[in-house]
Amino acid sequence: MKIKILSDSTCDLSKDLLEKYDITLVPLTVIKEGEGYVDGVTITPAEIFNHVAAGGNLCTTTATNMGEYCDFFEKFASDYDGIVHINIGSGFSSCYQNACLAADEFDNVRVIDSQNLSTGQGLVVLKACELAQTCTSLDTLQQELQAFTEKVEASFLLDQLKYMVKGGRCSSVAALGANLLNLKPCIEVKNGKMGVVKKYRGNYAKSLATYVKDRLADRDDLDKGTLFVTRTPVTEECLEAVKEAVNTYADFEKVYWTEAGCTVSCHCGPGTLGVLFVRK
Repeated sequence: MKIKILSDSTCDLSKDLLEKYDITLVPLTVIKEGEGYVDGVTITPAEIFNHVAAGGNLCTTTATNMGEYCDFFEKFASDYDGIVHINIGSGFSSCYQNACLAADEFDNVRVIDSQNLSTGQGLVVLKACELAQTCTSLDTLQQELQAFTEKVEASFLLDQLKYMVKGGRCSSVAALGANLLNLKPCIEVKNGKMGVVKKYRGNYAKSLATYVKDRLADRDDLDKGTLFVTRTPVTEECLEAVKEAVNTYADFEKVYWTEAGCTVSCHCGPGTLGVLFVRK
């Protein structure tokens, strides 16, 4: 079967990977001071950070609507035996619900709830590309991908909580306590939702190194195929600490160093870094 893979722009895959696997993205809309921008096209993470640093309001994102998904699916429906679209997790956005409504208009479109975001979602997209090579049934492919989503392990370590507070995802009191104690929260995606699973204390570079060790060392349940290290801007000291830790504790076949897109940037801010991979 000839299968086309689509995903939301929230998957944070690099341009090289998108081109290599012929993946087309459906962009979300970023709202800055009441005006809409196309994620990754007419606005970048750097512009979001600069806007907030200059005193502007926090940017937000809005879901792609049903009509927009219909338009995207229609572009490929007649040229492919099947279309597989991987959404940002339904716990984070109404994109999945809207894409499912649009897919009802097509016999050869299947929609996958990644139950994740950023390159956690990206890992599901790459798995879809792999399975599409030998696909003989769209329904079977859909079932295999939904099962795969449960194996993705995605987490991020945050240096500061300013963006989370502004976005209403963390109380000012909690942020004050974290700042006074110099705590760095580790946020993990579990069952399609984000939650704090651990807090690190002290220098961010050292905290990142410990975080990477905690995530990767002495584990026999990891699929050693692909590791993503995904980040918003961090210091060179932090990058070097993470690189050393990855080299020490990770023996993955492929390690991709990627920059987070507008969605993670809007909600987490600069100084965010995560390691994302798949369990057996």
